[in-house]
Amino acid sequence: MRPAYIWKVLRKDLALGPRSPIFLWAIVLPFALTLVLQVAFGTLFDPEPRLGIVDEGDSEMTAKIEAIEGIKLAMLDDGDELRRQVESNDLDAGLIIPEGFDEELKAQRKPDLSFFVGGESYASNRLILTVIAMDMVREVQGGEPVVNVETVDLGKASLPMSMRMVPVIVFYALVIAGLFVPGASIVEEKEQGTLTAMLVTPVKVGDVLVAKWVLAVLFAALMAIVSLLLNGAMGPNWPEVIAVVLVASALSGMLGIVVGVVAKDSAILFGIVKGLGIFLFAPAIFYVFPEWPQWIAKLFPLYWIIEPIWQVSVMGESIATVWMELLIALGITVALAVAAALLTRRMQRQMAGQ
Repeated sequence: MRPAYIWKVLRKDLALGPRSPIFLWAIVLPFALTLVLQVAFGTLFDPEPRLGIVDEGDSEMTAKIEAIEGIKLAMLDDGDELRRQVESNDLDAGLIIPEGFDEELKAQRKPDLSFFVGGESYASNRLILTVIAMDMVREVQGGEPVVNVETVDLGKASLPMSMRMVPVIVFYALVIAGLFVPGASIVEEKEQGTLTAMLVTPVKVGDVLVAKWVLAVLFAALMAIVSLLLNGAMGPNWPEVIAVVLVASALSGMLGIVVGVVAKDSAILFGIVKGLGIFLFAPAIFYVFPEWPQWIAKLFPLYWIIEPIWQVSVMGESIATVWMELLIALGITVALAVAAALLTRRMQRQMAGQ
């Protein structure tokens, strides 16, 4: 591998690449996905506030809350069951109204009112239910609220669905720009005979593949960063985000080189990409449904690049917290490079036999 020849091939691909429909689709995709997933579907996953009530004394508050539209009300008989449902995110909040609450309230005795909120509930839903509870207390009391409302936060706050969709968008940016673009470029070179023509010159096949891998890394990193910026997920530690994205792009780009070397023609290339689709996409879906067993996602290779991006960009963690994932991702990249080198020999024999 010689830098001068690698640069010549890379410069040629940079000049001709934008003419490819796949190259242009890789540019458009982050914008299209952001529009569809964030704008069109973002509000569809915002449920109505869900409130559970345990009324131990037939309070007027219960009847008043039942008359309110826009919330889902569940009546329970047991306080422990109420707490369990709030903790498991079956309810956004829970209210325990003790026996004699109304009488104590009207007598200005400041009765206690237990109000639980779920850690995975939307902050907007918690606010709505808290305001409703306070308003109902005021109406029953006939003036300013005089109760001590104890709010117990059960768990960590969850992210809105719009942010959970970020790994899906970044995944497609990495796969199309990092895998599909270099893979399609290699196959096109083989089909048109330009790869054979280049090998007649001092350029070697290793120079060609390294140049296409470098292009894939740069292009995939650019589109992944654009995807994060479009979705407001770049985070405060942007240098660390860029470092993590580069590691992710190196892996996806090397996967694209392997696919391009293996595929004899475009039909086989599309078949491989379709066959690998669900296998590659699987880890991204676990961020949309965080209640699924997360250990399953670790069985898929692209988990080790999506997880660091998620933690450093969306969650705002330091790159030091994902060093193990990055190390595994680099290990997979090296393994793919070795596989590409071995498969390249077979590709050269096939080209020589044509």
